[in-house]
Amino acid sequence: MSKVKTVYTCEHCGAKHSKWAGQCSDCGEWNCLVESKLEPASTHRARISTSSGGYAGQAAAVTRLNQVSMTREQRLSTGIGEFDRVLGGGLVTGSVVLIGGDPGIGKSTILLQTATYMASQPKGSALYVTGEESLGQVAMRANRLELPIDALNVMAETSVETICATLAHQKPAVAILDSIQTLYTETLQSAPGGVSQIRESAALLTRYAKQSGTALFLVGHVTKEGALAGPRVLEHMVDCVLYFEGESDSRFRMIRAVKNRFGAVNELGVFAMTDKGLREVANPSAIFLSRYDEAIAGSIVMVSREGTRPLLVEVQALVDDAHGQPRRVALGLEQNRLAMLLAVMHRHGGIQTSGQDVYVNVVGGVKVLETGSDLAVLLACASSLRAKPLPQHLAVFGEVGLSGEVRPVPNGQERLREAVKHGFKTAIIPRGNAPREPIKGLHVIAVGRLHEALSAAFDIDH
Repeated sequence: MSKVKTVYTCEHCGAKHSKWAGQCSDCGEWNCLVESKLEPASTHRARISTSSGGYAGQAAAVTRLNQVSMTREQRLSTGIGEFDRVLGGGLVTGSVVLIGGDPGIGKSTILLQTATYMASQPKGSALYVTGEESLGQVAMRANRLELPIDALNVMAETSVETICATLAHQKPAVAILDSIQTLYTETLQSAPGGVSQIRESAALLTRYAKQSGTALFLVGHVTKEGALAGPRVLEHMVDCVLYFEGESDSRFRMIRAVKNRFGAVNELGVFAMTDKGLREVANPSAIFLSRYDEAIAGSIVMVSREGTRPLLVEVQALVDDAHGQPRRVALGLEQNRLAMLLAVMHRHGGIQTSGQDVYVNVVGGVKVLETGSDLAVLLACASSLRAKPLPQHLAVFGEVGLSGEVRPVPNGQERLREAVKHGFKTAIIPRGNAPREPIKGLHVIAVGRLHEALSAAFDIDH
């Protein structure tokens, strides 16, 4: 049998080298060579048959799509309603879920809670594989959280081949591997955590999950920028990618699905960190709203939509005189979009902030990724600049275009119903989202231009 060779490929220019070096000799980049296996050419190269004029390989079976038998995917409950929501209704058998987040934010905690719950079910079984902690440390955490540990199997192992062999013998319904950066495959000689080791280990585990039907949770480390460490192909291999959001010193945690083959993308689950682990928050809008004794300038409530659920969040703005170069700071929002919106407000709203520092924050640490926050950001900035509070019973949403038009956003009716449910009496919305029939208890102001929204907001009686 031909020997498998190892080559080192530059991540920037793609040049191949026979041995590792700190710098790529072709493009000059540093620390960019990653190890990969080079299979013998005879195993992959198709040979042309000169007699038949075709390839010598054996043809594979082809099936028409309408003849493929469809089976309804089976979902397993994690025991936490908000976690099931983020996963799209539960954990699909045979799926691979990658979950990442900052150190200490709760990745291992929520997966240990999930493993103990699934193991305690009548027909459930779970295996918790740890590569970062000892079995004693895992047991201490489970006891501290007062989890049922009688039925949960645990293992301390980092070899992917050994893990797959154990999974094939145990046949658990779900397995948690903490973390993918500690695993290694014996076919590569590089250290665990390298690009090639992560890629090959994930490929072996994904192949096993699809063949056996065991659902896998993979814990992933993140870089200082907040992205998952390792090759980008890792996120392409798995079925679902979840990110923890929120500050580690905050009581609340949020899990967002940035990729999900079995559910909605950008679905958000909200949790509260307690001494007994993560607990789901049944009414997330309540924790993002601050009820003041009186209205304050620069604060407004926006009706956002995260995945399949409308969410009320408070947007705060502070506009102050700049001492030097004016600053534009956005927390929970896209900073480049803030600069663009301020230019639109100057041109089409007549409100200038060129000599002002502008700070915008979404209360609660939630990240708003949709453009429906545009109108709320501009109204909050105008309120702070004029030092004039907006009514406490006012909720807004809408996208603002470069020509000053207020554009509609998806699911406007659901957003309005969520505002009514929390006691809001007035809503400024795009004209395209205006309801056909009046909504009881809610005065809807539909606007088409930015200057109309600014006039309407400051003319509302408090």
